[in-house]
Amino acid sequence: MPSSACPAAPVLTEVVRRVQEISTLPHVALRVMEVANNPSAGATDLKVVLEQDPALSARVLRCVNSSAFALRQKITNLQHAIGYLGVKQVRNLAMTAAVSDLFRQEESCGTYRRSELWRHLVSVGIGARMIALRMNFLNFEDMFLAGLLHDIGIILEDQYLHEHFVQAIGRLADGKTLIEAERESLGFDHTVLGERVAEKWGFPETVRAAIRYHHGSEKYRGEHASLVQCVEVANVICTLKGICSVGVKSASFCRAAIDGLSLTREDILALAEGLDEELTNSAALLAI
Repeated sequence: MPSSACPAAPVLTEVVRRVQEISTLPHVALRVMEVANNPSAGATDLKVVLEQDPALSARVLRCVNSSAFALRQKITNLQHAIGYLGVKQVRNLAMTAAVSDLFRQEESCGTYRRSELWRHLVSVGIGARMIALRMNFLNFEDMFLAGLLHDIGIILEDQYLHEHFVQAIGRLADGKTLIEAERESLGFDHTVLGERVAEKWGFPETVRAAIRYHHGSEKYRGEHASLVQCVEVANVICTLKGICSVGVKSASFCRAAIDGLSLTREDILALAEGLDEELTNSAALLAI
C-alpha cells in the first residue's frame, strides 16, 4: 500500500460502489428511514416494514421497555410502541439498533477504538437533541438521527479502507486533525465519504447535511442550518468532554454555529453538565 495520498475520485468512487454492493446497513433499516421520512406514510407502514426483521423489532421493543423510558406498563408490540413514542422516535431506535451492528466487532489502532466511536455517535445524537429541545425546535428527533449518523464515514473508512485508515490515525500523533490526516492518507475525508454513501442509501437531506458539514456548518448553504449547527456544537461538546470519535480531543467551538443558535456561555455549560445525566438515562441506546 503506497504511503502517499491516494487519488481522490477513483478511490472514493470505488469505495462508495463497494459499500453499496455489500449493503452494510440492512435493507429493512433503510426502508424504515424511507417510510419514516415519507409524509404520506404512517404508523402502520412503519410497523409493516419493521415486522420484516423480527430481530430488529425485538431490539426496538427491548429498548422501549428499558429504564430510559420509565414505562409503567410493558409495551409488547410495535403498534403500541409507535403509538406511544411516535414514528420518528421508533425510527431512531430502529436506526440505532441497525447502525450498532457495524460496531459489534471491536477494532482498535492508535488512539482509535471502534466502541468509543459508537459511544461518540450516540452521545452526539443525544447532545444534538438536547440543544434542539433547549432551543424549542420541533424537529428534535431529526437532530438525534443526524447526530447519530454524523461520523458514519469513519466506520466506513475503518471497514473498507482499513490500511489507509490506520495510516491516517497514525498521523494524528503528529498533531494533525483527523480531516488533515485522512486527506493525506486517503485523498478525501470521512465527511465526503459519509455524504456520498448516505446519498446512495437514500438518507434524507437533513442527515446528509450533518454528515458533510458537522466540522464547518458555516459552509452549509441549505435550509437545515439549525440542524447542522446543533450537530456541530454537540460534536464539540462531546469531544471536549472526552467522548471522542478517534480518541483525540482536537475540537474547537465554531463561533458561527454558536451565534447561529444564539447559545450563551451558560447554555453551553448547562448542556455539557446535563449530558452526563442524559447518557446515564440512555444507557440502553449504547447497548442496543
